[in-house]
Amino acid sequence: MDHYLEIRVLPDPEFSEEVLMAALFAKLHRALGARGKGDIGVSFPLHGVKPGACLRLHGCEQALRELDATSWRKGLSDYCGSTKVLAVPNVQCWRSVSRVQVKSSPLRLLRRSVKKGWLSEAEAQARAPAMDAQHTDLPWLNMRSLSTGQPFRLFIRHGDALSEPVEGTFSSYGLSATATVPWF
Repeated sequence: MDHYLEIRVLPDPEFSEEVLMAALFAKLHRALGARGKGDIGVSFPLHGVKPGACLRLHGCEQALRELDATSWRKGLSDYCGSTKVLAVPNVQCWRSVSRVQVKSSPLRLLRRSVKKGWLSEAEAQARAPAMDAQHTDLPWLNMRSLSTGQPFRLFIRHGDALSEPVEGTFSSYGLSATATVPWF
């Protein structure tokens, strides 16, 4: 994780920052999935209630150059500005950036369990009153499943600052619950 590439979503009168970042992230997800190496992580350095307008890709110089050579941002170049691959500056800490799956619809989960045969209809009805929906204030991106086409929210957690990096692999979203990226 000694290099990075920063992409900023530019203000646009027709599309919101959230829509453009979701489109950019969906393209990145497809590119990282096709690459299949798990050696590129992401962070959102301007995150708050929303992910923000900046997406930072972290990895070794060769991995970032290989990804950039695939022209994965094609179609979004008018809406994004990008740095070239740069060396990471002096790093004070590292953070994991992970996906959090929030069970916001217990009834949907129960219907799914019945459909899959994990629960009977009677068991699902008995469990329903005891299940509460979960809520979070984490930033999210509105995404669409590549396999089912269903929309979902991808909630993103930036972990606590660590004094030492933790090695590991990243998902096709560039996220990991354990591996860290430099935070600067």
